[in-house]
Amino acid sequence: MTFTESARQLLEPHRDAALAASMARYMKGRFPFLGLPRPVYQPLLRPLLLSLRAEVNEDLLLDTARQLWRLPEREYQYVAGDLLDRYSKVLTPASLPVLQELIETKSWWDSVDQLTGRVLGPLVRAHPELGRAMDRWSRHGNFWVRRAAILHQLAYRQQTDTKRLFGYCAGNAEDPEFFIRKAIGWALRQYAKHDAAAVREFVHAHPELSPLSRREALKYDTTPR
Repeated sequence: MTFTESARQLLEPHRDAALAASMARYMKGRFPFLGLPRPVYQPLLRPLLLSLRAEVNEDLLLDTARQLWRLPEREYQYVAGDLLDRYSKVLTPASLPVLQELIETKSWWDSVDQLTGRVLGPLVRAHPELGRAMDRWSRHGNFWVRRAAILHQLAYRQQTDTKRLFGYCAGNAEDPEFFIRKAIGWALRQYAKHDAAAVREFVHAHPELSPLSRREALKYDTTPR
């Protein structure tokens, strides 16, 4: 029995129709749900996730993530993200096309941000040569791919490549898409925890930034304006 089949057998008996309807409404009706929040489904799947430890490899990991992504209920995409996160150290640069495929499929902020923060970001940090791919992603026609590029350094702290961070934000500053404007503000606000002056200088030097991006970037800036 595959991981995907086992996961379904473990989760299906716990469906909660009322909670599923509420969760679907929260996601604007974009996806059906089982009605299982993370604190409910994660303990159910923990033994199954651990059982893969001895046999996991990159091909198995990516193939399983794709299988889970094809299932209709949204929780299975979250499980795919959890699986990729737990075993992210087996991923190599060869996995990037599959991560892009997942980001571009059933796209919404929940899955994109999970993959970006927990899988893509660590992968690029471990393989700096993927920075060139992020440069391409930052100009991609799919705005979710661009959002991933803007946010992939969110947890890098002092290791942030500021040239790339500020370049991606400037390159997307005039984009009207809400999720891009929000991503720019979020990325800048996060880096401001480590270099508030640099972020403040960048924001003041780029009046083309949207009010949302500027407001988010300077949210915790106490410098008199």
